Amino acid sequence: MDVDVIVIGAGLAGLTAARHLEAAGRRVQVLEACEEVGGRVVTDRVDGFLCDRGFQVLNPAYPRVRRDVDLDALRLQTFTPGVDLVTNDGVARLADPVRSPGDLPATLRSGIVPTDGRQVRELTGLLRWVVPALASPGAQDQVPWGECLDALGAGGLGRRALERFLAGVLLEEDGSTSAPVVAQLLRWFLTGTPGLPAEGMGALPAQLAAGLRQPVALEQAAHRVVERDGRLAVETAFGTHTARQVVVAVAPHQVQGLLGADGPALPVARMKGVTTWWFTAPEAPTDDPVLRVDGATVRGPVVNTAVVSAAAPSYSASGAPLIEASVLHRGHGPVDEAEVREHLAVLWGRRVDAWEVVARHDVRDALPDAAPPVATPREASVGGGLFLAGDHWGGASIHGAMQSGARAAQAVLGAEATGARATGTEDRTR
Repeated sequence: MDVDVIVIGAGLAGLTAARHLEAAGRRVQVLEACEEVGGRVVTDRVDGFLCDRGFQVLNPAYPRVRRDVDLDALRLQTFTPGVDLVTNDGVARLADPVRSPGDLPATLRSGIVPTDGRQVRELTGLLRWVVPALASPGAQDQVPWGECLDALGAGGLGRRALERFLAGVLLEEDGSTSAPVVAQLLRWFLTGTPGLPAEGMGALPAQLAAGLRQPVALEQAAHRVVERDGRLAVETAFGTHTARQVVVAVAPHQVQGLLGADGPALPVARMKGVTTWWFTAPEAPTDDPVLRVDGATVRGPVVNTAVVSAAAPSYSASGAPLIEASVLHRGHGPVDEAEVREHLAVLWGRRVDAWEVVARHDVRDALPDAAPPVATPREASVGGGLFLAGDHWGGASIHGAMQSGARAAQAVLGAEATGARATGTEDRTR
């Protein structure tokens, strides 16, 4: 097939790029190796439950989501804007009093309000970073956000809640993510209430794909990109597709294999992994649609847990509770189910022996590392009619992935305007 642009990969970045290119009048073909679109944003249906591959939420405050997604059609079901922090003294509810005014009494009783000089200093230190960071996220220095809090003497319950909440968002527990990245994420979380689409997170890429004039070619794994007669050819097991330009929107470890040894040498982002367990139980441990995290000094493997069906009833066709538990890949091998259950029993304050496993998802490349210096967004064009997109190239979030796709589309159109195209020796592997 001969088209204007080939997009390799039907994740959020690739689909967004294709949508923007088609809107500009280009003929586009998206090639996807898997049997469905979405990349890492996929939902499995298991025994009447919707189980996303890795616990994810959609924040309607993401700018690219607001621009490119029909949020009403997704029918978002939201969580409480806050967390339940399990401490040695019990469970502390920390919620946004503006968006969840009913939780204000519980938040005030949680211990977030300081009662002595040390607690006042710790909370003041936290606020001295958070308030300016929210006002001007991009003005933050390129240093780990944990170092910022240490330098200001931030501590106490507020810091523990923030660290534990962000551990599940950033997939890190050491405060190593760049301060501007954290500041921007916090700003979005304070302006939008995250939720889950009625048909699962996979409904997001499905909506993007449904808007394409040319359907995505599924189970069409691209093997390599080569130059032929001044055009780019993408070779697959089922034939060759040619185009003037190619957008590569695949996992970072797959990029160089597509471009070949003679292609541009590109940095490979370090990816972080997570395992999500999905359980059902005879009864729900709570009816509250809120994330629960461990605020104790000695922590178990579970970074967060929630009764997902309390926030999103559509995730359970029968009405039985669906509970998620996420565990970070910490570099010392897989976590045993017994360890997960033991920690869940502490977090929920009850026995979990009767909980049944619905599904388990091991997502090795869940999110790119965003430790400083974070050089995002990178230039989409890498020369010779090739363009890159993906959260590893544009920012570690759903917004970052979609924004990178939009930027790649803009770069393609800009290259056309200046007359740039693929050049080089015929049949030379890029």
